[in-house]
Amino acid sequence: MQMSEQRIYVRFSEEADAAELTAMYKRNRELFEKFSPSNLEEYYTEEHQLQKIITSKADMMEDRRYSFVVCHKEGDRIIGSIGLSFVVRGPLQSCMIGFDLDQAYNGKGYMTEAVKQAVRYAFDELKFHRIVGEASPRNPGSIRVLEKAGFHKEGISRSNVKINGEWEDHQVLAIINPSEDI
Repeated sequence: MQMSEQRIYVRFSEEADAAELTAMYKRNRELFEKFSPSNLEEYYTEEHQLQKIITSKADMMEDRRYSFVVCHKEGDRIIGSIGLSFVVRGPLQSCMIGFDLDQAYNGKGYMTEAVKQAVRYAFDELKFHRIVGEASPRNPGSIRVLEKAGFHKEGISRSNVKINGEWEDHQVLAIINPSEDI
């Protein structure tokens, strides 16, 4: 069975992406900060994004975090980002997935495709056993993305993340590596 042609692809972030990422975060700041902790003003500078990318390469080498950009095949433009963070090895072999998508591309299935690609990489290449995702119940789109990518609801983390000065609950979802080779 052949899958339909992918409309997006996921790749590791590069130094040359700093300006495009900065522009995406600036365009979407109001939306992203509704559901995520607010960032300092410096976050929205090209210098900060460049430093994040440089740090992400060291993080990958140290098996701490993996940072990807989501690119639309048409025009090779960056439309989002995905991170695999909170890496724990040993008996857990787990990480957490987080993502941002330019609001101009919401509701088209792009992030679901991207999450599936990142999950495949996490399971096949990084050999994780379990990936956790969390999303605000006020953000049903992100919960839907995770569910469509194969994650299952596990429960609610009460008073989990401080967003805009308020402690908020988060829906916890997870996916287990179906491979028996782990």
